[in-house]
Amino acid sequence: MSGSTSPSAPFGQMLTAMVTPMQEDGDVDYDGAARLATYLVDEQRNDGLIISGTTGESPTTSDEEKDRLLRAVLEAVGDRAVVVAGVGTNDTRHSIRLAQSAERAGAHGLLLVTPYYNKPPQEGLLRHFSAIADASDLPVMLYDIPQRTGTPIASETLVRLAEHPRIVANKDAKDDLGASSWVMERTDMAFYCGSDILNLPLLSVGASGFVSVVGHIVGSDLHDMLDAYQAGDVARALAIHRRLTPVYTGIFRTQGVITTKAVLNMFGLPGGPVRTPLADASPELQALLREDLAAAGVKGPIGLAPHQEVPGSVVGVERLTEGSA
Repeated sequence: MSGSTSPSAPFGQMLTAMVTPMQEDGDVDYDGAARLATYLVDEQRNDGLIISGTTGESPTTSDEEKDRLLRAVLEAVGDRAVVVAGVGTNDTRHSIRLAQSAERAGAHGLLLVTPYYNKPPQEGLLRHFSAIADASDLPVMLYDIPQRTGTPIASETLVRLAEHPRIVANKDAKDDLGASSWVMERTDMAFYCGSDILNLPLLSVGASGFVSVVGHIVGSDLHDMLDAYQAGDVARALAIHRRLTPVYTGIFRTQGVITTKAVLNMFGLPGGPVRTPLADASPELQALLREDLAAAGVKGPIGLAPHQEVPGSVVGVERLTEGSA
């Protein structure tokens, strides 16, 4: 694996939480997953990919599907990108089994979401995350998203967890810049923005990078924004952020995998349907998404309008510029 990493950005800087492409019958499209991963790394300039996160429909894929999917992506891009396996559940022992399976498959790291639904206390979170980190040799990225899980990882708990040698990062979707700043001041834990609309603001208080959903569509632009900000060209970074705002807001009109798969399908890239209880984007939502993409200047795969499909194609995404058709 040759993805760009550093102690301050242990999983690289620009990562996308990859959807799991499905065939029309609802089975996982493993060949499509390999092609999509290749596109995201080689065309959209992602340093890494998260496999089997929520955007990968992890609640509705089996352990066997997760393992096969991870292996397919590793074979496709594991020599040039960081591949992180989502293994977090609300059952510590189940998560340990998934972590050990991911390590055997060759994953480069683990993503551990806060246990959902059972609302553990902070001491329970500490024990849960520590036990999983103890069970493998892989570096761990926590995932703090209380609006979905029902339980925040308290700032004090994050500080304690940062003492574990393998818990090195946090995907921060708490949307509280003050709390994030407080933790970053007190630990060496790398923070990755998990809410696309806050990508640039979180950089300003010390984030290492992004774990994005819109990175499926504008990953190269997000990489440009990172590069500009870190080069001190804040004005250019802000201009990119503002241009991408319609994509940020559009993709999250509903659950992100629904809209992301809709756009991938529009562009002839591997996506396919979602699994229930999710529901595919309606024609009305698809029309709104086309307007969002046009507002941000996203034209689609080179030479295509956003409604044209070329099944199975893996090509670059062109951005509308002044004077272009």
